[in-house]
Amino acid sequence: MNKSIILLPFLVLPLSLKGCYPAPESPRGFSLPKGDAIAGEKVFLKYQCLACHNLKGVDYETLNKELQPPVILGAASTRVKTYAVLVTSIINPSHKLVPNYHLSLIQQDGVPKMPVFNDVMTVTELVDLVTFLQPKYKVKPYEYTHYEHYEL
Repeated sequence: MNKSIILLPFLVLPLSLKGCYPAPESPRGFSLPKGDAIAGEKVFLKYQCLACHNLKGVDYETLNKELQPPVILGAASTRVKTYAVLVTSIINPSHKLVPNYHLSLIQQDGVPKMPVFNDVMTVTELVDLVTFLQPKYKVKPYEYTHYEHYEL
């Protein structure tokens, strides 16, 4: 029997096992502690999120609106707004900027208008804010277009 055929499993096995381990930049294993939704609402008001966002059931009339139209939070969507997506949206507002991004949400230099709160918001505030926001998002089923059956 050829030696290379005998050695092949010993070469392939380590390479296949390498794919089982996450890369160093993988989010696997990352977890934030549980938050407090009531404290999260206070964080939402403290950082004046309503200056640029609308959230059904939350109003703060004395606040000047800085963005027209405001970005709607908590809307129904065909996609799940996961905890991780909301955390990322707050700590890295430019992560989803695409060429067709709504022009009122970005500055002339391509940077999003949403300030980065990483140096002012504590981790506890972030966790509480996301705990407050996440249940406000509802998933609506995708509505398919139903076509009549046509015979030729």
